[in-house]
Amino acid sequence: MATTAAPAGGARNGAGPEWGGFEENIQGGGSAVIDMENMDDTSGSSFEDMGELHQRLREEEVDADAADAAAAEEEDGEFLGMKGFKGQLSRQVADQMWQAGKRQASRAFSLYANIDILRPYFDVEPAQVRSRLLESMIPIKMVNFPQKIAGELYGPLMLVFTLVAILLHGMKTSDTIIREGTLMGTAIGTCFGYWLGVSSFIYFLAYLCNAQITMLQMLALLGYGLFGRCIVLFITYNIHLHALFYLFWLLVGGLSTLRMVAVLVSRTVGPTSCPLRARG
Repeated sequence: MATTAAPAGGARNGAGPEWGGFEENIQGGGSAVIDMENMDDTSGSSFEDMGELHQRLREEEVDADAADAAAAEEEDGEFLGMKGFKGQLSRQVADQMWQAGKRQASRAFSLYANIDILRPYFDVEPAQVRSRLLESMIPIKMVNFPQKIAGELYGPLMLVFTLVAILLHGMKTSDTIIREGTLMGTAIGTCFGYWLGVSSFIYFLAYLCNAQITMLQMLALLGYGLFGRCIVLFITYNIHLHALFYLFWLLVGGLSTLRMVAVLVSRTVGPTSCPLRARG
C-alpha cells in the first residue's frame, strides 16, 4: 500500500503535465474572477453615472420649470402693469372729460349771467317803443335843456333787422348780383356797419363838442333815427319813382336827422368848440 500511494503523492507534487495544466487553469480562473470583479466595479460606476445623468436631467427640468414660471410671472407682471397703465390712462381721460364738462357748464352759467346783465337793456314795453318811434321824427324846439335819451337797445336793434329785411327785399327785386358773398350777408354787414360805424363817429364828434352822452345812448338815438330811413326805403322799393324817393328822403329823413341834432345840442354843456352850440 505504501508503494502504491507514493507514486500518487509524487505525481501530485511533481510537475506532470496533467496537474500542471490544472493548476494553470486554477490560476487562470483566479485571474478571471478578478476580471469579473473589475467588471462589476465598472458596471457599478456606469450605473452611478446613469443615476447622476438622470439627476442632472431632473435638475435641468426643474430649472427649466422654474425659468418658465419666472417668465410666466414676468408676463403676468407685464400684463398687470399694462392693465394698470390702461386703468390709469382711462382715469385720466375720465378726469379730463369731467373737467371739460365742468368748464362747459361754468361757461353756460356765465353766459346766462351775461344775459342777465344785458336784460335791462331789452326790458321795454311795446307802448314805449311805439311812442319813441313816433318821437324820432319830431324835432324838438327847446335845446336849452338836456333832452332825455332812452337807454335801451330793443327798439334800435329791431329797426336794424327791419332795415336788413327791406334792403334784402330791394336787392332781390332789382336782381342784384353779388360776386363775393351772399345777399343776406351783404345786407346784414351794410346795416350793422352803418349803425355801429355812424354811431361811433357821432359819439366822437359829441366828445369833441363836450356833449354829455354815452355810447349806449348814441346807439339808441341813431337806432330810433333809422325808423325814417326804413319808411323811405320801403316805399321807394315798391314805388319806383326817383322824385318820390328824394322827396321822402328829404322830408322823413330830414325830420329824423333834425331830431338827433337837436338832442345832441341840448346835451352840450359848458364851453365848447361845437359850431351848432355856438350858433344856438
